[in-house]
Amino acid sequence: MLDLVVANALIVDGRGTAPFRGSLGVRGDRIVWIRGGSASPDAARTIEGDGLVLAPGFIDVHNHSDLSAFVSPDMPSAIRQGITTVIVGNCGTSPWPLAGWADANRMASGDPTLAPPAWESFGDYLNATDAMHPATNVAALVGHGAIRQEVMGLERRPPSADELRAMCRLVDEAMAAGAFGLSTGLIYVPGIHSATDEIVALAEGAARFSGIYASHIRGEGIHLFRGLDEAITIGRRVGLPAHVSHLKCETSLMWGRGAELLERLHAGDVTADQYPYAAWNSTLASLLPPWAPAEDLTHVATENRERLRAAVEEGEPDFQSSVDGVGWDRIVITGTSDGRWLGLAVDEVARSMGLGPFDACVRLLIDDPSTSCIGHAMDDGDVRAILADPDVFVASDGAAISPAGRAAHLPVHPREYGTFPRALALVRDQGLMPLPMVVRTMTSLPSDRFDLRGRGRLAEGAFADLVLFDGDRVHDTSTYEAPHRFPEGIASVVVNGTVAWEAGRDSIERNGRVLRHG
Repeated sequence: MLDLVVANALIVDGRGTAPFRGSLGVRGDRIVWIRGGSASPDAARTIEGDGLVLAPGFIDVHNHSDLSAFVSPDMPSAIRQGITTVIVGNCGTSPWPLAGWADANRMASGDPTLAPPAWESFGDYLNATDAMHPATNVAALVGHGAIRQEVMGLERRPPSADELRAMCRLVDEAMAAGAFGLSTGLIYVPGIHSATDEIVALAEGAARFSGIYASHIRGEGIHLFRGLDEAITIGRRVGLPAHVSHLKCETSLMWGRGAELLERLHAGDVTADQYPYAAWNSTLASLLPPWAPAEDLTHVATENRERLRAAVEEGEPDFQSSVDGVGWDRIVITGTSDGRWLGLAVDEVARSMGLGPFDACVRLLIDDPSTSCIGHAMDDGDVRAILADPDVFVASDGAAISPAGRAAHLPVHPREYGTFPRALALVRDQGLMPLPMVVRTMTSLPSDRFDLRGRGRLAEGAFADLVLFDGDRVHDTSTYEAPHRFPEGIASVVVNGTVAWEAGRDSIERNGRVLRHG
């Protein structure tokens, strides 16, 4: 007798092949039986799948749930949209080395009370995460920014030979402990201060362990193609898979260039992911040029205020303005240390302060350098064009949170709850590609690129990570105004053979595990 059978579902196996009606059986944490037709074996539990789609659990390759296991281990915003595996450590940010822990906490949990950890190695971090029994599987990259900060602090210069060797040793240590690769965040401090050769040296360590290089590239607006070319160059020089995070054409100066971007991407033999929304979510400090760190903004704004104003609002030769081509009215505050100004655009904050928008931005960052925001900076046409590409992965760029947790009062990005159902609904309603192909972008494609062995496919012997959903009804309900809403149309989610969640049930059964590369 099997442990679990999903019977009479439309099986979409994750490879992009034609779906078929049939049943799937699970023993332990593995799929052991798949057949077409109405026959199914005896099982301790049978889930009726008639009228529903059965697919591999969704793999979110760009996720910031680095510390979610310690804050919200049920991970409801992820599980209830069908995500069964998250890859964390993105954008150059990871909670090890410990110099990066504060940034990871800010991006991942929003919990200022979370105590700094005691782990001394990347392996300690993985072990501690596993001990929390997270709801999803967790695979981790190691962040270049965290490594650089550990060795060099926030220095705005190239590393010395000794410093570079120290950073390379940390990459090797993380990879040996099970990291899946190296990530960079090249618009953020300290990654913004690093040259290509520095990244190449560290990426060589990831390559020695057959890892991947995943990058938040140096620009997604007017410097988009330059940033993409750098990622291509790094992958080719080192000889490892390169992946571009949250592909987009940012600001009206770049709208309409989605097709050109995709052509350049595929010619460069790199992969990419995308969240299907026309707004980004980041730090307000990301609007600053590299010579103006938020932590020293009082001094910079006093000594070079007009230069700073011009850089933020118009850009510089080597710095993309995120305001030019967007406007202060489309940049909305989502997080401050004192909870003020949440949900207001910067121009609205400015009016309340009796200041101009730039001056209000400076005031916000002086008061709280970690202030976060959403920027409505992309064009729906480009979002659709990128989503319609069958070789671009769907990924959330979000963190697993709970509507009952500390983040419940924050105006978070709706992608935290709705990315994968939204992609399924957009593809269905706008006829962008067949269902098997969009499921492929969520399952086997990311699994293969990030080397998640045994996941991302419905096949005998594969891990039993499954999602059962109503293909005609699945959609997101989360909005910018009311983000803490779960999607509709997801019926059941199975992680490593255990039913983690099913419709009509609030509780989540945690059976995820930490995945280690190698």
